[in-house]
Amino acid sequence: MTQKLLAGTQAPDFALLNADGQKVSLSDYRGSNVIVYFYPEAATPGCTTEACDFRDNLASLQSSGYEVLGISPDAPEKLAAFTGDFALTFPLLSDEDHAVALAYGAWGEKLVNGEVVDGLVRSTVVLDAEGKVTLTQYQIKAQGHVAALKAELGV
Repeated sequence: MTQKLLAGTQAPDFALLNADGQKVSLSDYRGSNVIVYFYPEAATPGCTTEACDFRDNLASLQSSGYEVLGISPDAPEKLAAFTGDFALTFPLLSDEDHAVALAYGAWGEKLVNGEVVDGLVRSTVVLDAEGKVTLTQYQIKAQGHVAALKAELGV
């Protein structure tokens, strides 16, 4: 298992391609709180549930000072289809070599259909305006995650 991030530490910076093939850097969000969530695969049931929950709660999160970035190992083309199919209104970023997931502790062993495999572990990391980690959640369940996160953040 990779090293998980700890509250109070500086989050690793990254620059990844979005669904339009444009480079998006974490540093672009300095001055805002950022929710970075990692999901295994676009357009799968759990990932769709979670993405739509973030979409449906985006206005309340943004009005409380939070931006949302979704990261998966999917190619930008797949992210574009996912964004279009579900009218997603926040950036989805492509981490095809899973380097960012590794740096954030969101890549490692997980149980899939009773078998232990290496892969993306559904995770959320919340950063403050300076890019410091304020909250980490690993091995989360998609269903109800956004509501629980909002409650924890006081949104």
